[in-house]
Amino acid sequence: MEPVSQAALLLRQAVETRMPVAVLTGAGVSAESGVPTFRGQGGLWHGFRPEELATPEAFARDPARVWEWYHWRRRRCFW
Repeated sequence: MEPVSQAALLLRQAVETRMPVAVLTGAGVSAESGVPTFRGQGGLWHGFRPEELATPEAFARDPARVWEWYHWRRRRCFW
């Protein structure tokens, strides 16, 4: 069986048995699926400086703010 067919079969089996599935994609997929991008017009970084929220130093400085931003981001993407 060719690799793509084998991967599709494994994915189908995972979904049918309700196993957790993770999909890694490249840039641009989120915009087409309706998930906000980071840098585009109205993107997730609009009004924020990445180094204030997405670095170990930012987390050490204000973990509550970093968690709040990530929770907001997840809600925008999934709910």
